Amino acid sequence: MFERFTKDARAVVTGAIEHAETGGAQTVDAEHMLLAVLDREGSRASFALAALGGGQWLESVRQALGEARRRGGLSQAEAEALAGLGIDVGEIVARVEEAHGVGALAGEVQGKGWWSGRRSFGRGAKDVLERALRVAVARRDRHIGDEHILLALTSRPGVPAEVLADHGVTYESVTRVLYGEGEAKAG
Repeated sequence: MFERFTKDARAVVTGAIEHAETGGAQTVDAEHMLLAVLDREGSRASFALAALGGGQWLESVRQALGEARRRGGLSQAEAEALAGLGIDVGEIVARVEEAHGVGALAGEVQGKGWWSGRRSFGRGAKDVLERALRVAVARRDRHIGDEHILLALTSRPGVPAEVLADHGVTYESVTRVLYGEGEAKAG
């Protein structure tokens, strides 16, 4: 499948692996894919993000992803739903980190250098890549680009889509920028 990926899409996959390694994660997840998309410059995905005001909120997205990792991957909506049941996720995170170190729920405890070798792709990252393929096929595009990965990230439930939607980046808004009529189109 990777032979159908553009240079930019391959760079996103490589970047996601690097983000997972840097963060000490055991697997590459959808959040790492989003971080790698945010790193891109001069690509179709970066054009779409810039057109949607990305320069103003990129750091906010990175912070929101970090907060979700500290919550063990729970989205803000999931944390709020648990709060409605009387479960304080912030308190649970604080207690776990007190006992096991900062980042324990994210699998990023410093000083626990037991992992070596290649990171495998988690279910979320695999789902993003599969959805990117489906998006490209549905659009009748010959190759899978980083824009298809961005569209896939916005189309699946979870932290990346929630964080992007909080900043006005939805499947519909990205599609409008990339393929819409009249306004700026990515070339």
